[in-house]
Amino acid sequence: MRDLVPDDLWARIAPILPPLRSGGINIRDDAGQTTAPPALAGILFVLRTGAAWRDVPRQEIGCSGGTAWRRLRDWTEAGVWPRLHAAILAELRKAGLLEMDDCAIDGSHVRSLKGGAHTGLPPVDRGRPGSKHHIVVDRRGTPLAVSLTGGNRHDVSQLIPLIDAIPRIRGLRGRPRHRPQRLYADRGYDFDKYRRLLRRRGIAPKIARRGAPHGSGLGKTRWVVERTFAWLHQFKRLRIRYEMRADLHLGLLQLACGIICLRNLRAAF
Repeated sequence: MRDLVPDDLWARIAPILPPLRSGGINIRDDAGQTTAPPALAGILFVLRTGAAWRDVPRQEIGCSGGTAWRRLRDWTEAGVWPRLHAAILAELRKAGLLEMDDCAIDGSHVRSLKGGAHTGLPPVDRGRPGSKHHIVVDRRGTPLAVSLTGGNRHDVSQLIPLIDAIPRIRGLRGRPRHRPQRLYADRGYDFDKYRRLLRRRGIAPKIARRGAPHGSGLGKTRWVVERTFAWLHQFKRLRIRYEMRADLHLGLLQLACGIICLRNLRAAF
């Protein structure tokens, strides 16, 4: 189980988990230390492998896939994953590993096999209903905020909601940081209305103009968001949306963002 739930990840999740209705979360090993509940290992097993919940190996994990799904539901409804993400972002800022002056934003389409809320037919492929992952990252590609919409929603519809969703990141003395100085985006975000909305928030829009020749140089900063999508889609459960409940798919997406942030923190030490 330790391979699925590293000690440093469990140390950050444990304080923010709500008590369970039965049995509690204080599972102790032979040394009396609190260990991760098997349900968390089951969630991470599904997130990383893309396996169906019914295929969670009960003997190896210690719980059924149904139990892991119910814990994902309960912890998602309790807001555990955004709190985990924000806590690790604060650690990154304290370590000097966040570069929020320059941020980038983009969206990525994923297929949705079972339908549900926040699905739709994208304009480019009307035969493949799906959803969109939207993300804003710092200059290093660290995910700051993420959202989920139907595949028929325009990327620009999530520009302001994502900027406003960046948590107030602590970690240093003074005011928490929650706004970039500059935001980089591709031609899909080329609307003067949204440039004005960004400027009102004190953010300089660096958005490519439709019809302008390539070679503006914006891609030198914007490319990191594509790499972050590649990191996210290494979690096989996120490559295709299987969850009918949009909040559960978004919960897995937020959990993956927290894990990516933790990896960046580990790599620096």
